[in-house]
Amino acid sequence: MEQFKTFQDVRAYLITLEQWFARPIVAGEHPTLHVNGVQGREVINGIQREDYLFSACGNFILPSREHGLSFSGNWQHLKGIYALKSSRNPGKAVHVYWVLEKAKLPDGLEFVADPRKSKKKGHYLLCVTTGMRVDELRAKLLWVADRMSVIRDAQVAL
Repeated sequence: MEQFKTFQDVRAYLITLEQWFARPIVAGEHPTLHVNGVQGREVINGIQREDYLFSACGNFILPSREHGLSFSGNWQHLKGIYALKSSRNPGKAVHVYWVLEKAKLPDGLEFVADPRKSKKKGHYLLCVTTGMRVDELRAKLLWVADRMSVIRDAQVAL
């Protein structure tokens, strides 16, 4: 087991591992669900409607490689999203939740480079690859969140 003295040590170590995916989250919010809905955005069972491709009835999530929960896949993208979250939430800590690419994901979920934002390299989506009920996706997103590592109040680290 290694002990890291600075975040730069951690950063250098992660580069030797594999692809990782991270989400900056304001303290008090959930890393994969939208518990507190954003004004003007519909949230169904903790899942923001614009994040995934919902069926017409709203009870099912359809497979799509163009929809999913946003993640950063490199330091530049992560720093940009972190800065945005910090500026919109002054005085609140922003934590960074992250997971390695090789981590086992529940069946029906996969990380995909965002095809709509090809200019913004480093933006990934946690996509649904097989259709499922909304409550099934919620359970899978909770499962992912339970296995994510966290860097609390990441201001110093980034």
